[in-house]
Amino acid sequence: MSDTIERFSNRVANYVKYRPSYPAEMFDVFRDEMNWTEDSAVADIGSGTGISSKPFLERGNRVFGVEPNAAMRAAAEEFLKEFPNFVSIDGTAEQTSLPDDSVDLVIAAQAYHWFDPETAPAEFERIAKPNSFLALIWNERLLDANAFLRDYEAHLREFANDYDKVRHDQIGTEVLSARFRKEFGQRSFENSQLLDFAGLMGRMLSSSYMPTEADDRYPLMIAKLESLFDKYAEKGRIQIPYQTNVFYARL
Repeated sequence: MSDTIERFSNRVANYVKYRPSYPAEMFDVFRDEMNWTEDSAVADIGSGTGISSKPFLERGNRVFGVEPNAAMRAAAEEFLKEFPNFVSIDGTAEQTSLPDDSVDLVIAAQAYHWFDPETAPAEFERIAKPNSFLALIWNERLLDANAFLRDYEAHLREFANDYDKVRHDQIGTEVLSARFRKEFGQRSFENSQLLDFAGLMGRMLSSSYMPTEADDRYPLMIAKLESLFDKYAEKGRIQIPYQTNVFYARL
């Protein structure tokens, strides 16, 4: 567990700057299908640097950001310091420390695949009020929609340490329904980032499976990434498209 918690500690700055946010259209699903309102209390489990908490805070929600990594938690506290409704909590998905029946919505964005699938569901049910909902959210980078994305995927696989082990795209409604013993729905939305080279490099380095500057392969990795950028960039920018997937169920 400690390895999982700490693997993002040296990624915080890039994570804050270069990870994508979430499309505004997503909130129609929360409102129409999950009983969400601006008055809902939200538990953001594995809240990281606060990227997933921010859009709820902007809409007036009280958000409990539960994050075990101290560096990421501190980054969230700085990133969200203008929002008095943000409550930063040192906790895990398995032990949030939140009271029983205390929140109207439980979310986990880019995080559920790190949780213990045996114990986390019970903790979510414990902290949720009756008839509350759970939403698991991922920005899934499109892998082969164009030549750049195919070459970028090959680049990641060439240099990544445990890429296949930590990928989460095998988690879908069937897997979740079996784990939680509840019926999950799914909604998907288009999302994208438009990045200069610094942004593309920061986005790559925000992933825990990529080598850091301490790795002997780092200079070659950056040089090859720059070649990719020079080959495909238009007007000094590269677009990375995502599909934002929201999996949800009544707790």
